[in-house]
Amino acid sequence: MSQKIDLDHGRFRQIIRGKIKQNLRKYISQGEMIARKGKDTVAIPLPQVDIPRFKHGDKQQGGVGQGQGDVGDSLGGDGEGEDGPGKGEAGDRPGEHLLDIEISIQELAEIMGEELALPRIQPKGTEKIVAWKDKYSGIRNVGPESLRHFRRTYRQAMRRQIAMGTYDPKNPVVIPIREDKRYRSWKSEPLPQSNAVIIYMMDVSGSMGDEQKEIVRIESFWLDTWLRSQYHGIESRYIIHDAMAKEVDRDTFFKTRESGGTMISSAYKLCAKLIAEEYPSELWNIYPFHFSDGDNWSVDDTHTCVELLKKDVLPYVNLFAYGQVESPYGSGQFIKDLTEHFDDDERVVTSEIKGKDAIMDSIKEFLGKGR
Repeated sequence: MSQKIDLDHGRFRQIIRGKIKQNLRKYISQGEMIARKGKDTVAIPLPQVDIPRFKHGDKQQGGVGQGQGDVGDSLGGDGEGEDGPGKGEAGDRPGEHLLDIEISIQELAEIMGEELALPRIQPKGTEKIVAWKDKYSGIRNVGPESLRHFRRTYRQAMRRQIAMGTYDPKNPVVIPIREDKRYRSWKSEPLPQSNAVIIYMMDVSGSMGDEQKEIVRIESFWLDTWLRSQYHGIESRYIIHDAMAKEVDRDTFFKTRESGGTMISSAYKLCAKLIAEEYPSELWNIYPFHFSDGDNWSVDDTHTCVELLKKDVLPYVNLFAYGQVESPYGSGQFIKDLTEHFDDDERVVTSEIKGKDAIMDSIKEFLGKGR
């Protein structure tokens, strides 16, 4: 019975994975999954799923090939009810209900990786950053009471009482003494870590509206989901900028609305400072993601951005990604400037995001190189 349940559960999970993959573009382009996110799981609304099976009914219940009728008789009427179109009684059959299916963030990342054919990332720093994990490896005679092994202790006490002739099967009372007690032992094992930091930067000037920020919010969730599946430890930092840049927390990052001008170099300077002071490139896998509508203050500031990327950012990062979110107020020029200067540099990936439906393609462009 247990094996049959396991098989049915496995088939159910495969059906769920298939449904999610089939509708992945819709899930990625909508933000409702983010609101349903738990600590380690995500709730996905799916139609109720039943395991396919044969069901045998009684004869003469009606249906095709059953019941009264002669060859050639029509199987149905003219498409209208007896009282005319739309005049039937209220139905008594249930409609299609949505069921929240919880899957782990790790499994969601695997599904996205399969559907987008994302290559696995080969992290750096695995031999440099080491954590220690305690692993229970044996039994010993001394230790704290919190680690006392009840079954081993009971068995040792029973053996002692049997050997001494004090064990009574009719009154099987076993009382352990100090010498009977057994405790779990452990040893600490090194656990290599691959650490990564994602540095999100976003233009919050007046030309970046709520719709553009919602696109950034959704895309960052899926970027986080994939990168967290590739690394044991990951940090996220958030920088907003108009004519000036500052570091903020996640909530502020997505809710801030400014009205000033745009000077992209201010964000790149702060990004370079974070990398230089806190994230040595030999130990960290570094991923700056910048989102903007393509406006910048001047040609001179764009030149400053290019120089900052060449000297202070790109030599230290796995990947620099620029996503240009289409806005009715943005010129869209900055992506052209980056392409002109970095078209042959594999560390730089640019993507035009014209709406929510383009988020899935943008993720593929950003993560498709496996850097």
